[in-house]
Formats: sequence, C-alpha cells, structure tokens
Amino acid sequence: MPAYLLAPACKDYLWGGRRLARDFGVPSGLDPLAEAWVLSCHPDGPSVLADGPFAGRTLPDYLQEAGPAAVGENCRRFRDFPLLIKLIDAERDLSIQVHPSDAYAQAHEGQYGKTEMWIALEAAPGAFLYYGVDRPVTREELARRIREGTLTEVLRKVPVRAGDVLFIPAGTLHAIGAGLVIAEIQQNSNVTYRVYDYDRVGADGKKRPLHIEKALAVADLTPTAPVDFGPHLGTCPYFTADAWAAPYESWCGEDTFHALLVTEGEGVLCCGGERKPLRQGNCVFLPAGSGTYQLEGRCRGLDVYVPAETA
Repeated sequence: MPAYLLAPACKDYLWGGRRLARDFGVPSGLDPLAEAWVLSCHPDGPSVLADGPFAGRTLPDYLQEAGPAAVGENCRRFRDFPLLIKLIDAERDLSIQVHPSDAYAQAHEGQYGKTEMWIALEAAPGAFLYYGVDRPVTREELARRIREGTLTEVLRKVPVRAGDVLFIPAGTLHAIGAGLVIAEIQQNSNVTYRVYDYDRVGADGKKRPLHIEKALAVADLTPTAPVDFGPHLGTCPYFTADAWAAPYESWCGEDTFHALLVTEGEGVLCCGGERKPLRQGNCVFLPAGSGTYQLEGRCRGLDVYVPAETA
C-alpha cells in the first residue's frame, strides 16, 4: 500500500512571515505565509495528494474513494476525520483567543471543538506564548479585563525554546507570540473565538471581529494543570503524537492511519517496497494497514495517529 506525500493548504493571515517557505520548503506564493495545513480534511483548506495514483486529489476525496479501511478502525467512532496538522509561522503576535469544547461547537458551529497541542520548531530569543490564566478569575473579571484591555495581566506568560511542547485543552485562553514556528496538532476544527487582537486591521482596512460573548461562555477560568502523557508528546481521544528520530521503525496496523511530519533534516521513508525521499516540512499519509515502515537518514519529526477508544 503506497504512502502519500501531501501538499498543504496555505493561509496568508496578517501575522505570518516567510520562514515556512524559507526553512520548510512550503510552496505557496503567499506573502506573508502564516499557516500550512499539511494534513487536513477540513473544507476550509484540504490538503492534496502530491504523488501516487491519486496525485492531485484532495485528501478527503481520496479517503471517500478508499473507504473507511484507509483511516482504520479507531476512526469509526468519529462522524468526521478527527484531526488536522499545521505548520504555523508567527512573525507577529497572534490574537488572544479560545476554542470551544465539542459540545458547544457542535451546538453553535456545526463542527468539532478544538483541543490542540503545540511543538515549538523555531523560537527567536525572548519568544513566549500565553497559556491559560495564572490564577482563578471570575467571568465578571474576565469580561471587565477584556473591556479595559488588561487581560494579559492575568494570563500565564510562558517563555518558549525550540523543542518545547504544550497541550492546550479546549477552553484554554492562549496566544502564540511573535518569533515562533510551531507544529500544531489539533482536532479537525476551524472554530476560533478572538478575545483581543491588538486593535489590528485586516486587508480590508477594518478591525478583525472579536467573539467576546462566545469566548466568555467557553473559557476555562482556572489555571491549566500539567498532564503526564507518559511515552507520548501528547494524547487525547482525537490524536496521539510521538516524536521520532531516524533511524526509526514502527508499524501501521489496521487500527489507524499514521501521519509522519518531518520537522528537521532529510531522509527516506521505506514502506510497502517504496523508498520516498523526504525533507523538512514534508508530511506523509500512511493508510491504515500499511504495515512496517522505516525512516532513514538524518531527520526527525512527529508520528501522529488516532488512539483506540478508552473505557
């Protein structure tokens, strides 16, 4: 069974930069280039198969033709494809924002909520991000601070270096700061509620909309507790992410597909009798049942898949 190299859907949000093209080889023609959705079945930006017998087809089109066996048994419990993987280049600060839970998002937006995790790939000196509140706050205080522009005074400011990992449950107030390149693994959702956007204007000359009422409804106002994910970088019902460094060998069984993102270096993927050259920024989709695969060369990256349902 072939492994498929994916071409990303790209976004030119105003806070983006040029590092995804320069350092990760993302072809887009966009300037700025803020996000590359390297594995996506979301209608707002599906990725495309770049090689193999389905080259030129979107990932959701391929999966519809290939059938449920291509994503594996672990995905049968989901209505839609469960995850999305992005590369993000924040040349400027992102808005302070929050994502809803599944229950709220499905009731109000018609799609999944958004639990996500970040792996910092590049970090400028002094780079940081906001990650939840640093003490319990009331909804009334949160609303007041949003009005007064003092919200950051109660947010946890986290210095970031390359290699740092943060897991962001739905409901966590957060923002990626300037100078970071992030690999983001998230639920298959594009629901974001902006709380504060530094009074910036978009390409149309207007301030980008805020979603304060919805944000107040979904924000978790207690500090985020650390979680021990054991041997994994992070895991939740929608995805598990592991780190790998070549030489690396693993198994893709019939329970789940695997997505391999190369975050550093160059190498070769060996799977199903094929040898596929890879470089930093490449993402490969391995259909469920692909069997043993190896990564050779001088490269490292992320192995993302859907875990079994826990009792």
